[in-house]
Amino acid sequence: MTSFGYTLMTEQAGPRALVDHAVRAEDAGFDFEVMSDHYSPWLAAQGHAPYAWSVLGAVAHATSRVGLMTYVTCPTVRYHPAVVAQKAATVQLLAEGRFTLGLGSGENLNEHVVGTGWPAVQDRQAMLREAIEIIRELHTGELTDYRGEYFQVDSARIWDLPEGGVDIGVAAGGERAIEALAPLADHLVATEPDGELVTTWNGVDGAPRVGERARAVGQIPICWDADESAAVERAHEQFRWFAGGWSVNADLPTTAGFAGATQYVRPEDVAASIPCGPDLDAIVEAVRPFWENGFTDVALVQIGGDTQEAFLAEVAQPLLEKLRKASS
Repeated sequence: MTSFGYTLMTEQAGPRALVDHAVRAEDAGFDFEVMSDHYSPWLAAQGHAPYAWSVLGAVAHATSRVGLMTYVTCPTVRYHPAVVAQKAATVQLLAEGRFTLGLGSGENLNEHVVGTGWPAVQDRQAMLREAIEIIRELHTGELTDYRGEYFQVDSARIWDLPEGGVDIGVAAGGERAIEALAPLADHLVATEPDGELVTTWNGVDGAPRVGERARAVGQIPICWDADESAAVERAHEQFRWFAGGWSVNADLPTTAGFAGATQYVRPEDVAASIPCGPDLDAIVEAVRPFWENGFTDVALVQIGGDTQEAFLAEVAQPLLEKLRKASS
């Protein structure tokens, strides 16, 4: 049975609203909730970027059933991995075992702000490997010293540690990344319903198999609205950055850069890749490739911060019923 999640988009809502959305999503019946961890929105029209980890603590306290996950945190530039290990352990304690630490190699948009430069993709993946090693070691509760190519840890220990540690999901979009990272992780994270990613993951020695011990967690944007034209307009205004793909998106540094890179993306281009409007069956068909390609979990992104209350009150339950029926 596929699990369906709700995305807490820090780019399109403030911190108090996000906590309210989290509670409403749990009440509506979502199985889990994921949260983005950004220093900046992709486009100025989105308008928000609160600190994800403060919000996660509040969400963990305000909810009781749903799984929680970062989607995803970069533990290499803006954050030192030792700090990520500490805050992940704390959130897991607050969530009473419901939290998964989703990690990725990052985006220039968020990481450049600390002024240390933006590494090449090979270095970013190597840094992520070291970061996971550090986090794993610190989550043993032992006093840790670490000397790597990119990171150093001196006499560090996590004092408040949950039993069983914290599961780690890793965003990996290609064969080389999967081969390097799958043996270090518990779960696969990917934004495209690419069955080759799951197949490659399951073929790596030492990797937990998706469908057995591991989850494959995908994500898809949707733009529900009773008015289809309003949905298309909103998706174009706030989510046209999505058309660039991660090979481009990872390297753009500012909202102005995203605006420039997407200035020729038309509303009809966005509507062709994101289901827009009131048709729930169209949303189900857009999500279908994930479970058909072996993904165990799919998180929905409802575009537009001011649409969340209506979406969760009017649409979430019937949509979840349709999704569960179609995927069973």
